[in-house]
Amino acid sequence: MELTTDRKLNLQEQVKKLKKEKNAVILAHYYQEPEIQEIADFIGDSLELARKAAETEAEIIVFAGVHFMAETAKILNPSKRVLLPDLKAGCSLADSCPPEAFRKLKEQYPDHVVVTYINCSAEIKTLSDIVCTSSNAEKIINSISKDKEIIFAPDKNLGSYLMKKTGRKMLLWDGACLVHEAFSLDKLLELYKEHPSAMIIAHPESEEHILKVANYIGSTSGMLNFVRNSEHDKFIVATEAGILHQMQKDVPNKTLIPAPAKEDNTCACSECAFMKMNTLQKLYNCLKNEDPEILLEEALMEKAHLPIKRMLELS
Repeated sequence: MELTTDRKLNLQEQVKKLKKEKNAVILAHYYQEPEIQEIADFIGDSLELARKAAETEAEIIVFAGVHFMAETAKILNPSKRVLLPDLKAGCSLADSCPPEAFRKLKEQYPDHVVVTYINCSAEIKTLSDIVCTSSNAEKIINSISKDKEIIFAPDKNLGSYLMKKTGRKMLLWDGACLVHEAFSLDKLLELYKEHPSAMIIAHPESEEHILKVANYIGSTSGMLNFVRNSEHDKFIVATEAGILHQMQKDVPNKTLIPAPAKEDNTCACSECAFMKMNTLQKLYNCLKNEDPEILLEEALMEKAHLPIKRMLELS
């Protein structure tokens, strides 16, 4: 149900009030609904939010994102309460890498260095040597000794892109993000014909045929910086459409066009149903009731913390 403007503003004020009362901080991903981004203390991509989660002095962290992000915040803050507005806000990419199956693969290649994209479960992180995000993945791959073989999971598209960028051969897990695999090349090329002066920018989780036609490939933050600093005034954006809210705020005089998805939908773009499960109402309820809470076993958190710590030190 869509909120009226008055109801939205009232809820936002109530959330701000609760934040002060409870010494809470709201971390929101760029793919969240605009009304959530508007009241977040920090908005960012996975790397930026991991950093903020590690630095915060707040007693309660409300993570407006998806489950693996809230888990990461809890791993970095085991003594703090970490809340997620909707526990069902999962991730198709994280789900594509079941821990038991991945453990079996790792056992087959015991001498490989295991690099996992942060978009994975806490259990997968415990099986990792180092975690990466799309912002720092290239740097992390390049930091690994050339005489070491690498397993990269779970995103095969990001892995394939990194092999081209770094020249390293890696064993890739066969996982992908449904949102970033939903872009239609045919529709994208038709859209480009209508806007031939536009720059096509894409997230490296997208399929290779989309990346081949992109003028710029980068993380969520990378795309925002590129558009902000570019002399061009029109962009076709191939990532989750939630980014357009912050991007348009950064560049109010530039034209931003969401890349079209294969399926027809109301916004003619690609949206993450999991990210959109968090609503302003759920955020308010979550902070008011201090529930749902992310709970992880201490031993799991300790083991999963090591590869994340290595990533943050390298970044």
